[in-house]
Amino acid sequence: MSDRQPSQGLKTALELGPVAAFFAGYMLLRGETFEVAGTEYSGFILITAAFVPLIALSTYLLWRLTGALSKMQIVTLVLVIVFGGLTVWFNDERFFKMKPTLIYLIFGGILGIGLLRGQSYLRLVMDEMVPLDEEGWMKLTRRFTLFFFGLALLNEFIWRTMSTAAWVNFKTFGLTAAIFVFFITQGRLFRDHGTGEKDG
Repeated sequence: MSDRQPSQGLKTALELGPVAAFFAGYMLLRGETFEVAGTEYSGFILITAAFVPLIALSTYLLWRLTGALSKMQIVTLVLVIVFGGLTVWFNDERFFKMKPTLIYLIFGGILGIGLLRGQSYLRLVMDEMVPLDEEGWMKLTRRFTLFFFGLALLNEFIWRTMSTAAWVNFKTFGLTAAIFVFFITQGRLFRDHGTGEKDG
């Protein structure tokens, strides 16, 4: 593995590239039906089949470039492989639509367990990026826990009540916007509890 750290632009491209490719592929193939080995598959199913190896490749390249992967990246990759595989195997897009729900429930549950033990597991993965005092970490962890559970409920509501196109748009843009808004609304917490400790 290389000791040289990749540029932020390259890391962002590897992290967001598969999602962007999924969206672009869906927009091109939505409404289309394809026959493979005597079985009909929708464009969504075929795009999912392509998305799984693509995100596996991007995760592998991130590992090769940085020498490490976060637990969130590993859990996400495993669930993408499992639910993506189930989607293609059973020719049922519902499996892939449920994946974000399970991801957010797992993350929220892990943070919740930490809170019950009086610890901030969020601090273990974000401490270098967001320097906060102990009280700040506990507050942010509680808010993140509720946020993840809220996203899980929102994903379930959207895929069960709306069209596939609406869910794809939500997954591609809605989740990104929700995370951005969440961090923006934490400005006061970062200001009141920031320690200002930075390396170098």
